[in-house]
Amino acid sequence: MTARGLIIAAPSSGAGKTTLTLAILAALMRRGVRVRAAKAGPDYIDPAFHAVATGHPALNLDPWAMGPALLDGLLAEAGHGADLLVIETAMGLFDGAGGARSGSGADLAARFGLPVILVQDVTGQAQSAAAVAAGFAHFAAGVTLAGVILNRVASARHRDLILPAMARAGIPVFGALLRDGGFSLLARHLGLVQAGEHADLERFLATLADAAEAALDLPAILAAARPLGLASRPAPAAFAPPGQRIALAEDRAFSFIYPHLRAAWRAQGAEILPFSPLADEAPPASADACWLPGGYPELYAGALAAAARFRAGMARLAETCPIHGECGGYMVLGAYLEDQDGVRHPMLGLLGHGTSFARRRLTLGYRRAVLAGPSALGMQGSALRGHEFHYASLTDPGADPPLAVLFDARGQELGPAGGRRGRVSGGFFHVIAQEEAS
Repeated sequence: MTARGLIIAAPSSGAGKTTLTLAILAALMRRGVRVRAAKAGPDYIDPAFHAVATGHPALNLDPWAMGPALLDGLLAEAGHGADLLVIETAMGLFDGAGGARSGSGADLAARFGLPVILVQDVTGQAQSAAAVAAGFAHFAAGVTLAGVILNRVASARHRDLILPAMARAGIPVFGALLRDGGFSLLARHLGLVQAGEHADLERFLATLADAAEAALDLPAILAAARPLGLASRPAPAAFAPPGQRIALAEDRAFSFIYPHLRAAWRAQGAEILPFSPLADEAPPASADACWLPGGYPELYAGALAAAARFRAGMARLAETCPIHGECGGYMVLGAYLEDQDGVRHPMLGLLGHGTSFARRRLTLGYRRAVLAGPSALGMQGSALRGHEFHYASLTDPGADPPLAVLFDARGQELGPAGGRRGRVSGGFFHVIAQEEAS
């Protein structure tokens, strides 16, 4: 059977599309549908929830950071062995960097001809909700609105005020969920609290499946999907591995690594050697490279500062192997990390900068990085695409040469960023893919 696909989007962030996506995934899995999931755009947390709901890894599909061949290959990979691939977008359906390559969920819908189901938070609206849906239906050629799901409906009377207006606008309604359903996921400063931190996620997913069974027209949702239309083919390598035996920090402090990068490294023959700095584990002595991903080190700064075996092992490895830290990993490679209470904790000191979470400043957006010198990311002049998303501030830049010169999604130069010292490198920049040759 050819895999089919659909996109779940919303007019804006906060409409409840992650919860609705999980409800649909869990309910269809319960019915025996082979469901897979993917996330549009740069996001580490939602795909982890998708993976628990479906029992399969969830990939990211990013039309700004990924070239056409990589995007096509990853879509085929995401739908492999599935009856249905559900893609959850970020922010609003049409929100992105702007321009022809915006990175929005609408870009994916147009490129792959996939229908969109719009999750609408109808709080404070009645018939006007139909006007919003009609605007989304006709806003852009090539983007097909299959219908809507009404979320946070106040009552049956509220729902019944909206349904006739949707019918007049020609917008199918796949169901309505009440506002007081008690379906919410905890959040913190970088998004939802991570899937691995939920004590009873399986029960929560079962509750969501019950709600979807009761309130949504699941057969109609299935029928709205369209064939993916891509032959199964391997995705090209997104990014070269930094070594052949990569020590990968992996615990609650270090969890933000994209599944497609890990898969690409393995496909190129690299072995992943996980270790836990929070458990005071040193990187495996057999490693010939080390990668410290992003995550939440600011929540565990005291434990990391006291992790003597981890610190000594990283110092030894830095003498012989490339080490790279992304975002939270970059913070830990520096001289100190100031936590939210203003307490300064000594970090690894393999780079000279210092960071603070007490002096919070949101930095968010797509980034193009041109490497300023050789590092674990590649040779000088190589261009990578990725993003930044952090609240920590750089309180002491140190004296290390920069990792890269950064540009925003519009091509505006943002200046040098990150640092390099010997075999060690790092920055707040998260790599998604090597930039394709033009």
